[in-house]
Amino acid sequence: MSHHGKSKTQKASLPGITVTPVAAVIGVVLRGGEVLLVRRANQPDAGKWGFPGGKIEPGESVQAAAAREVAQETGLVVRPLHVFTAVDAFHRNASGQLVTHYVLIAVLCEWISGVPQAADDALEAEWFAIETLDSVGIVMSVDVARVASMAARVRDDLQRPDADEGS
Repeated sequence: MSHHGKSKTQKASLPGITVTPVAAVIGVVLRGGEVLLVRRANQPDAGKWGFPGGKIEPGESVQAAAAREVAQETGLVVRPLHVFTAVDAFHRNASGQLVTHYVLIAVLCEWISGVPQAADDALEAEWFAIETLDSVGIVMSVDVARVASMAARVRDDLQRPDADEGS
């Protein structure tokens, strides 16, 4: 299928520059009723709390990228379990023009070991109660509370014994 002219997405980007979506991962690490968040040092969303993550390296699986990014940003050892959603992250300049577009692939991860220590491009790393994310009073990236709640539901579904189905 061919498209004539520029798409609306291209028109929204900088003149003469085509913004290509970049595949990246976010590691949604759960430990009981808590989720791991980091405060970002760099754009997009510098200073906001979100999930550890970053670009997928060539030849790296989504799950391996999630485990690597979590380790780099927090020092934690995690087991990636399940890809469960994707989120668009658009970074625009002051004029509203699109500068970068990341497609963040969310990977549910199980905490194995370690104490969160901010490193790489994270300013802080902490556990937060999932149920209080909406009221905790921190500035979060878009959809963090929703994605954390979704991850908890997915984890609970994955842990449900097959024998319980239909009862």
